[in-house]
Amino acid sequence: MNIIVVFPKAESAKSVRNILRKSGYTVDAVCSTGAQALQAANGLDSGIVICACRMPDMMYSELYEYLAPRFEMLLIGSKSQINEREIEDIVGLSTPLKVYELLQTVEMISCAFARKKKKRRQAPRARSEEENHIISEAKALLMERNHFSEEEAHRYLQKNSMDSGTSLLETAQMVLSLMGQGR
Repeated sequence: MNIIVVFPKAESAKSVRNILRKSGYTVDAVCSTGAQALQAANGLDSGIVICACRMPDMMYSELYEYLAPRFEMLLIGSKSQINEREIEDIVGLSTPLKVYELLQTVEMISCAFARKKKKRRQAPRARSEEENHIISEAKALLMERNHFSEEEAHRYLQKNSMDSGTSLLETAQMVLSLMGQGR
């Protein structure tokens, strides 16, 4: 998990970094401006940005807007600043900051982030129109030549796909190729 810490006061940022490091986290960047944080984030795929409400060059909401969507934000500020935050997706911790709350919150964000990442990887990718057309052609051919219903043809392609360890598209292409309708 990549972590970027952004506070206008360098001492505050270093304190947070030291707390995280002592607990086994790696902090990729310590910044005092939003621009520095964005530059650090550009070199990373994803992560957590832990920041104050105000930086010398921008507010947290602007930083959140400019960050890539695969970054989560942990906002640290006064109780009123946290309660008045405009963006619901941002997790907030009020000051005075308690070490165990910071660590628990970073762990919670890390776990949620890992679940989202796993879900994204497991989500089936959408097929293109051409891929859907190939699958439909294979089903139509099976329906015509083998007198399958549309459902039976689909099930046939699915089963063969699973049995052979190939995608549904590859199986459809094999069916078309073997039955003389190859592409």
